[in-house]
Amino acid sequence: MDQTIFSMDIAGRLLKIETGLLANQSSGAVTVSLGDSVVFASVVMGEAKEGIDFFPLTVDFEEKYYATGKIKGSRFMKRNESRPTDKAVLSSRMIDRPIRPLFPKGMTNEVQLIVSVLSADMEVDPSILGLIAASSAISISGIPFAGPVGAVRIGLVNGELIINPTYVQEESGDLDLVVAGTEEAITMVEAGAKNIDDETMLKALDLAHSEIKKICALQKSFAAKYKKPDLEVAFAPENLSSLEAVTSFVNKEMLDGVAGPTKGAIKLKLKEIEKQLFEKFENELNEGKFSKKDLKEDLMTLFEKNMRKNILEEEKRLDGRKLTQIRPLSSQVSLLPRTHGSALFQRGETQALSICTLGSPGSAQVVETMDEDTEKYYFHHYNFPPYSVGETKPLRGPSRRDIGHGMLAERALVPVIPDRKDFPYTIWVVSEIMTCNGSSSMASVCGSTLALMDAGVPIKNPVAGIAMGLVTYDGDLKNGYKILTDIQSFEDFAGDMDFKVAGTKDGITALQMDIKVKGLSIDLLREALSQSKQARSEILDSMANTLSQPRSELSKFAPRIISIQIDPEKIRDVIGKGGETIQKITKETGVEIDIEETGLIMITSVNAEAAEKAKSWIKQITYEPEVGDIFSGKVVRITDFGAFVEISPGKDGLVHISELANQRVNKVEDVVKEGDIIKVKLIGIDDQGRYKLSHKQAVSTETQQ
Repeated sequence: MDQTIFSMDIAGRLLKIETGLLANQSSGAVTVSLGDSVVFASVVMGEAKEGIDFFPLTVDFEEKYYATGKIKGSRFMKRNESRPTDKAVLSSRMIDRPIRPLFPKGMTNEVQLIVSVLSADMEVDPSILGLIAASSAISISGIPFAGPVGAVRIGLVNGELIINPTYVQEESGDLDLVVAGTEEAITMVEAGAKNIDDETMLKALDLAHSEIKKICALQKSFAAKYKKPDLEVAFAPENLSSLEAVTSFVNKEMLDGVAGPTKGAIKLKLKEIEKQLFEKFENELNEGKFSKKDLKEDLMTLFEKNMRKNILEEEKRLDGRKLTQIRPLSSQVSLLPRTHGSALFQRGETQALSICTLGSPGSAQVVETMDEDTEKYYFHHYNFPPYSVGETKPLRGPSRRDIGHGMLAERALVPVIPDRKDFPYTIWVVSEIMTCNGSSSMASVCGSTLALMDAGVPIKNPVAGIAMGLVTYDGDLKNGYKILTDIQSFEDFAGDMDFKVAGTKDGITALQMDIKVKGLSIDLLREALSQSKQARSEILDSMANTLSQPRSELSKFAPRIISIQIDPEKIRDVIGKGGETIQKITKETGVEIDIEETGLIMITSVNAEAAEKAKSWIKQITYEPEVGDIFSGKVVRITDFGAFVEISPGKDGLVHISELANQRVNKVEDVVKEGDIIKVKLIGIDDQGRYKLSHKQAVSTETQQ
């Protein structure tokens, strides 16, 4: 098969899309490269799955360690494909979210999309290429798809917006923004920021979309050249008789009655209508004209349409709130007696219990991925147990959603975490979602802020988060829309946007947006950001009523860290031969010791006395004696010409026989024996760094004093 290549310039680098060389039995296979980074994407459509009511799309982003020339793993296991890293999971989600809504609604054919990094130049994150490759592969596959989708990363360095920044620029910059979209509009946003103002964020979004349009145009030209014939797909069957039956029985008055302050109240009213439907159409159910499932689904369709209509035409929400109104807020701290910090944040029914744990620098998380090896001294985990929504299901560890929501909350709080030089602890926050009725990830941001302050972590500013929603007329923004503040579950599922915004009183720290319509304009995003800012301010005020600033003291159960700076050349003395010295210190004192290359030593212990003992020990080891200093030392060896005395751990000097006493000494043992503790004075250091000591001068000096 002929190889087809299309290319364009993006931020001074050549972006290339090609096909025809690899995986020609796939429905679509594409290789995308930028510089020396190469990402391969394949898509295959399988048979329709019967009896399902969802689109069976799977997306996997594979980090291939050979792409960066790394051999990872233990001595016994070198395969890296068994479990994806969190970064790979997040990249998979980033590809899935803007692509999934562009497949036909009701499609039941299984579609598998695999994106693999074949080569990485260690300059630019290849996950952006993965999204472009995925869209390109689908675009030429013949699978129905309302794409293409383009993607770009935007950074902000020294006030300048940068397209596809390098890793170095990302690290030093104030913004890490990923934007995906079609030629018409933006469809997905993911961002971490250091208190960026709304207008700067909007400029970054506008710049991103201008590049996305070019990338989409390139994909269209590419697909026009090499698109396969359209594939035939299957759709979930619609039972029109069921819909007709439900429509004939359920009126607007009944639908308007499905409302209430809680999710449970709304579900209960839906159940009541379901029961009436089952009784009304008992004969049809027995005859098999339709099923109870059909009736339930059609009722839900009518309910959601009515909810949207009420919002658009009457600004009436299910729980009676105004469009900009937040659900009731409450919070409390120090719930758990032995944790280092804890908080419960509640918005409406959604509850997030956040717990902060402080550890030594050595407790940092080592992160090994395809393209970077780093240590994280702050990390956030999010758990969404089935009881939080009144369901039962097996516990199988964190889901992709759990990982994504945890990272969103982590990203929101990173800008306010204190610098390590000021607060050298490893910080771990866990958010347990106890009850959920929408926007649990933003509740975890608020709860975690309070837990950090409760633990005494000197964060720079409190952070709050809010989820914004959107309702349109059949997905067409031109006919009008309403933006909702603090969406609950039903508004999320039936709405057209989930736009999460987190930040301090000074600016934005994190964004995440997914939409179900074709795209959003910059003006609409400006309106949503402005509305979210008002909500964040209200939430921050509520949180301040519970705890306005970090506690001045750490929990008595939290470890204490004391630091000591030594000459880096002395590090080997503290460690000792084969680690003997440092192991002896930690064993006898029970502390943890972390040593940095700069010579900074951090001692962690819940026992202040033990920490001071270890610090004193290290000071003795690294102490540089000066001429004139007096010591109480142990006689460690006797010779014919004098006695060797240890003046500090690992350091000893010679007391010459002539320096043992004022009178003539015939034999060293006449004055001292091995094991004796005697006073000695440092009277000289020779060219080889050997210490000359005097017992008689030490005694004389002590007598004079």
